[in-house]
Amino acid sequence: MFPLLFGAGLVVLNLVSSARSQKTEPLSGSGDQPLFRGADRYDFAIMIPPGGTECFWQFAHQTGYFYFSYEVQRTLGMSHDRHVAATAHTPQGFLIDTSKNVWGQINFSTQETGFYQLCLTNRQNRFGSVQVYLNFGVFYEGPEMDHKEKNERKQLNDTLDAIEKSTRKVQNNIFHMWRYYNFARMRKVADFFLLQSNYNYVNWWSTAQSLVIILSGILQLYFLKRLFNIPTTTDTKKPRC
Repeated sequence: MFPLLFGAGLVVLNLVSSARSQKTEPLSGSGDQPLFRGADRYDFAIMIPPGGTECFWQFAHQTGYFYFSYEVQRTLGMSHDRHVAATAHTPQGFLIDTSKNVWGQINFSTQETGFYQLCLTNRQNRFGSVQVYLNFGVFYEGPEMDHKEKNERKQLNDTLDAIEKSTRKVQNNIFHMWRYYNFARMRKVADFFLLQSNYNYVNWWSTAQSLVIILSGILQLYFLKRLFNIPTTTDTKKPRC
């Protein structure tokens, strides 16, 4: 009975941990079904609360090239500090690299097969949430793109081999074009939120200054009118000399 209670307590402690984590792929399969490793690349935006941490896992083979880029698009709340901390860890939990900036990249070659951990921390911004755009994944160059052993590959003739090399080269070029497009899209969204924030700032200040000008005009008119106000005289109430 005691081991069951102890195991249940550990589960509860894991559920109420402060840092929320999200896995892009499961760590184990169910039954005879093969392990689902998800896609090779992802791009999306996420909101990180004040002082919060968000983590993701991405599967990669040993002979791949991992890329991870991020950019803070906007801040919500009292604080406007846009700096976040990004970290990348190996499947064994060892730190690969760290980036602390408004936007940055972490690129490295995968030395082992497994799930690589990516984390974003908003600890520098205690009173405001940040919206971060993420773009991460893994790609393979050469014959390793198919994830098959060389002895399992079929022998192709020269014509098919040339077509295959040309196709892979085109795919790699398209992939890098897609990455540059994501960089441009990240900057475009960040610039859009910046312009929107400046627009709201100018509108609010213009409205406040207009109200101050109108109020000051009304007060000036009121006091000037009081200066020229002549009181009525009666037999009992006469102005003093």
